[in-house]
Amino acid sequence: MAADLTEKVVSLAKRRGFVFPSSEIYGGFRSTWDYGPLGVLLKRNVMEAWWRAMVQERDDIVGIDAAILMAPRVWEASGHLATFTDPLVDCRNCKERWRADQIGDACPKCGSKDLTEARPFHLMFKTHVGPVEDAASVAYLRPETAQGIFVNFANVLQASRKKPPFGIAQQGKSFRNEITPGNFIFRTREFEQMEMEFFVPPDQGPQWFEYWCQQRLNWYVNLGIPKDKLRLRPHDPEELSHYSTGTADVEFDYPWGWGELEGVANRTNYDLTKHSEFSGEKLEYFDQATGERYVPHVIEPAAGVGRSMMAFLLAAYDEDEVGGEARTILHLHPKLAPYKVAVLPLSKKDTLTPLAKQVAATLRARFATDYDETQSIGRRYRRQDEAGTPFCVTVDFESLDDQAVTIRDRDTLAQDRVPVENLVQEIEARLEG
Repeated sequence: MAADLTEKVVSLAKRRGFVFPSSEIYGGFRSTWDYGPLGVLLKRNVMEAWWRAMVQERDDIVGIDAAILMAPRVWEASGHLATFTDPLVDCRNCKERWRADQIGDACPKCGSKDLTEARPFHLMFKTHVGPVEDAASVAYLRPETAQGIFVNFANVLQASRKKPPFGIAQQGKSFRNEITPGNFIFRTREFEQMEMEFFVPPDQGPQWFEYWCQQRLNWYVNLGIPKDKLRLRPHDPEELSHYSTGTADVEFDYPWGWGELEGVANRTNYDLTKHSEFSGEKLEYFDQATGERYVPHVIEPAAGVGRSMMAFLLAAYDEDEVGGEARTILHLHPKLAPYKVAVLPLSKKDTLTPLAKQVAATLRARFATDYDETQSIGRRYRRQDEAGTPFCVTVDFESLDDQAVTIRDRDTLAQDRVPVENLVQEIEARLEG
């Protein structure tokens, strides 16, 4: 199944409303995607799971939400204006353009080896701020969320009263003018990032780097990706960014091979030092206990929401048979599943509808809940399995008498009778379990 797994997941994603091609009625717009009713829920759940693990459940990390548009000097200081490029080549035969470091010596489209010399291509999107389009109004869409954290270091340090080691987390849109986007939502020009900058005393950089590598690997495992589908790959020296003394990628075994899921980098004190130099502001920490003053080093775990979603979908996708009938199923972790529970009245008859809708309203106050009363109960189960819904609650005619409903488990197919008055607690216990 691995060979066509991507195709199957892409087909399911569109059919069930996870991801649609953007501007599809106009023929689409390359490498842009819209998240549908199930996709936006999955996306929110991935981001909330990250925020819970990185901010809510810790006392050493706080959050911010910085602007997408920033002073152009920010990108000059960070090195993006000078170095944020990819090598671009043209195929003289079919006129396609490619990243030179990703295609070898032949054009992937036509096979021609008649390629131009590689030249640097700048990845930042340029725009203008204000009514006049001139050199003074040039600005850039941010290519990463990290710089918004660095330029706010002193503000957060003062407002939060934290001291190293501590982190600042941020989620938000970033934009990169990729030469060859592709593989569905794996590489896109507009994407959502989940980044955290962890500021540490200079001598503690290596140990915190190892700590965050393991923490981030474990996060994916704890949310249902099998350990054998993940690995930590340290970067070779020639791969390292200009600011990094050590980087490791959490990689996922995609159908096309191992690829980056998340990067963890030791950025040293490069960014704070550069922004201090360019802005004239001191970006350092003074330890009153020791009298020491230093520019903290930074460990950065940086993840993409789209890549994470794709890995979770690929890892969760499965096919089996139930009662001799083929079934497609997403074994999504309950914390990520778009709907936690679906309410399915056995019949559309008016006698069942009031109770079924009452049960759905009760559950909806606590959980993302779907309500489905069309077609046979078997078809409705299959729809929920395909959407990754962990639990289905069936309201039948006996429910009118005994005030109980049946909970069906997506993965085990076990069905248990539960009193309506205990239903919320039962679903809650199963989701936590």
